[in-house]
Amino acid sequence: MEMGDPDVGAVMGFSGFGKKARTFDLDAIFEQTRRTAIERSKKVLEKEQCPEESVESPPCAGSSGSVTEKDQGIASSSSDDGSGGEDSDSSGSDLIGPPVPASLSRLAIEEHACDTDDRASGDTDDEEEDEEDEDDNPVKRIPDSHEITLIHSKKTVSALGLDPSGARLVTGGYDYEVKLWDFAGMDASLQAFRTLQPCECHQIKSLQYSATGDVILCVAGSAQAKVLDRDGFQVMECAKGDQYIVDQARTKGHTAMLNSGVWHPKIKEEFITCSNDGTVRTWDMNNEKKHKNVFKPRTAQGKRVIPTTCAYSRDGKFIAAACQDGSIQIWDRNMNVHTKFYNRQAHVPGTDTSCLSFSYDGYTLASRGGDDTIKTWDVRNFRNALNVATDLPNIYPMTDCCFSPDDKMLVTGTSVQKGKGSGKLLFFDRETFVKLYEIEVTDASVIRCLWHPKLNQVMVGTANGLAKVYYHPVKSQRGAKLCVVKTKRKARQSQTVTQDYIITPHALPMFREPRQKSTRKQLEKDRLDPVKSHKPEPPVSGPGRGGRVGTHGGTLSSFIVKNIALDKTDDSNPREAILRHAKDAEQNPYWVAPAYVKTQPHAVFAAVELEEEPEDDEPEWKKRKL
Repeated sequence: MEMGDPDVGAVMGFSGFGKKARTFDLDAIFEQTRRTAIERSKKVLEKEQCPEESVESPPCAGSSGSVTEKDQGIASSSSDDGSGGEDSDSSGSDLIGPPVPASLSRLAIEEHACDTDDRASGDTDDEEEDEEDEDDNPVKRIPDSHEITLIHSKKTVSALGLDPSGARLVTGGYDYEVKLWDFAGMDASLQAFRTLQPCECHQIKSLQYSATGDVILCVAGSAQAKVLDRDGFQVMECAKGDQYIVDQARTKGHTAMLNSGVWHPKIKEEFITCSNDGTVRTWDMNNEKKHKNVFKPRTAQGKRVIPTTCAYSRDGKFIAAACQDGSIQIWDRNMNVHTKFYNRQAHVPGTDTSCLSFSYDGYTLASRGGDDTIKTWDVRNFRNALNVATDLPNIYPMTDCCFSPDDKMLVTGTSVQKGKGSGKLLFFDRETFVKLYEIEVTDASVIRCLWHPKLNQVMVGTANGLAKVYYHPVKSQRGAKLCVVKTKRKARQSQTVTQDYIITPHALPMFREPRQKSTRKQLEKDRLDPVKSHKPEPPVSGPGRGGRVGTHGGTLSSFIVKNIALDKTDDSNPREAILRHAKDAEQNPYWVAPAYVKTQPHAVFAAVELEEEPEDDEPEWKKRKL
């Protein structure tokens, strides 16, 4: 039996199987939505441009005067898509959804953009004005708003060094000690993590980290400089020369006290030292048995003169030394015979020039003289000083001077007699040598000063054993800022071992132990208990008891000396010594008498008669020699 398609579908349950699906024209829907959005945007603009609000804001630069389709389609995403279909009944309504907020209109957006640009330009102008003020007034670049004080000792801090990264500080002084400080590892207590005496009983004169910061050059009052690693352990010791050889170039090292020493700024294994033997020597870490080169400063008459300080130029090509005759002599690093530049009358003869420092551009040399002056020199024209500042007391042979990181200021310290004022840190303009600023550090001389370029912090060493660090919370980086924010670590208390609490739920009440509610309270109770806390026994007064001696000396030997060896009773006659106790033994018998009560109730002692000495009738030669 044949059945048609409708019958088969009815029998199989596919009655709707052959019905056509509903279709939509998407392009028409999008076009209708776009037109509706344009109309709504026009109505909003007409309301905003009413005669009552005729004042219009000027358009910002770069904004177009025509309304584009992109601007008008802001609110199209919130419209109802069902208004544009073929089967939709609500296509005749003009407003679809809520109105567009005024803040999203084009004019409002333009006004907001103009205000934002004005504020941004105003902030930029303020920053530029601040930068211009700092350029005009270099005092604002000095980081002196905050400070910390590191206590080295009670004696003079004569050496100061900071590694290139600014993580560690090393100080040395007249107390022969070197202390290492780690800013990242310190807390607010500001304690050094290591103290050592690398040169025994010699005063520390100079400390400096190498260009890589892995080793420290230690120059003391001895004739041998030492190189230490970052933890203070010795890596190298320079050789000592033969003091009986006249020609100092033929000795392997210095033969007299060292005065100063610095690292090469480019070569990490090379450094120089100057000594009272009248030489400046260069050294190589790979060869500690002999120096590398010898430079001999001479007076105008060709005689030997003692160099008081030495320095490398910033590029490491020149070596400069200041001498006791007031001269400053500069050599080429590769030519040690003749000087490259020299000035015989740089400072007053007979004074100790304490420091030489090259500027960062390499053309200016600053010298801190023992004649209470500081001078700057142009290396290209070394005959006359560029600037001179006087009345700067200097009574220490290692008073520093250094340039600021921007190379526009020169910094030095002043010395004072004990109890006669305060030591100051002075800042001079490099070009005009006008004193820009001063800091009263403490009531003692300011000797060492160091301005680190990366940290932007100033380190100062004083004559009363303090090392101060000046910094700014915004302009400075790391360094002292790392340790001042850490709280002080509490001292670890000695841990006492407490007895374990044993839980016995089925024990009788009289055998149960009270449960510990607080460990601290239990520790306090144990501390009061002399047995648990092992309380020391009090001293014994008198001859002693319980196996312990008295407080005469605290030892058995002292007790014996006190009671036996120093006994002044004469025991040369033993019979008399025994009979001395006869009366006490008779009245209070204890040892011997009870044993003889029955056999010998009364003790009988033999009477001893002293023999009469014979008459000396015999001659001397017949007498028997005893």
